[in-house]
Amino acid sequence: MFKRLLWIGLGIITGVMIVSKAQAFVKANTPDKARQFVLGPDQDHVGMRTLESLVAEFKTAQRTREAQLNKQYSGIID
Repeated sequence: MFKRLLWIGLGIITGVMIVSKAQAFVKANTPDKARQFVLGPDQDHVGMRTLESLVAEFKTAQRTREAQLNKQYSGIID
């Protein structure tokens, strides 16, 4: 169990490092217009925007599924 958690943790850390290095490389070696096209106008907060959109998408799916389950099982409770 400990080995599995260790490898998962190392994988997450490695992934974060690779993504941050790749973003730094893209910022350093691409023209501003190309960066704005790929990363958007707010280039400093790409990670936070991505995280916010993932959380919003998860919450939307969660509410949809909850409404679906409530509709499916509301007749059983009554």
